[in-house]
Amino acid sequence: MIKIAIIIGSTRPGRNGEAVAKWVHEVAQKRTDAAFELVDIKEFNLPLLDEPMPPIMGQYSKPHTKAWAAKIGSFDGYVFVTPEYNHGVSGALKNAIDFLFAEWNNKAAGFVSYGGASGVRAVEHLRLVLAEVRMATVRNQVLLSMFTDFENFNVFKPGPTKEQSVNEMLDELIAWGGALKTLRDK
Repeated sequence: MIKIAIIIGSTRPGRNGEAVAKWVHEVAQKRTDAAFELVDIKEFNLPLLDEPMPPIMGQYSKPHTKAWAAKIGSFDGYVFVTPEYNHGVSGALKNAIDFLFAEWNNKAAGFVSYGGASGVRAVEHLRLVLAEVRMATVRNQVLLSMFTDFENFNVFKPGPTKEQSVNEMLDELIAWGGALKTLRDK
């Protein structure tokens, strides 16, 4: 069975991402075709990238990087739960991705995004970034609007079709994650 991380892509106080990620995890837990785990980048206390060697070298020297690498390396795929800040991904998530290289390679990624424009532009940004670390991204994504899926912009109340969207994204993610696992096992 493949392992999928549901990554909370914001560290901001009062963030909406934690409630969204927990909901995605609850939906995912109903499935039997993969194992799912919540991963909160906030818990890793990553500073701005402070490794002296480029991540592609795999020569991590800092304890926080080694812990982050061990966690991320243990998964076959990822669901990135991301806000949209200024037409892009949060700085904290981009930084967390930039810390590593090989741990991301030949794995699949899916997206759950939220924002005024449902986080669409953050996902487009992430697709470009993840391609550079050799990740395959799935087409289906879950889009959450701050206007219709949140009450007063901070109480998460997903619309009735959103759970189906999560499962459609996970169907693709699990299929791609399994296919890429064969590549990594070679």
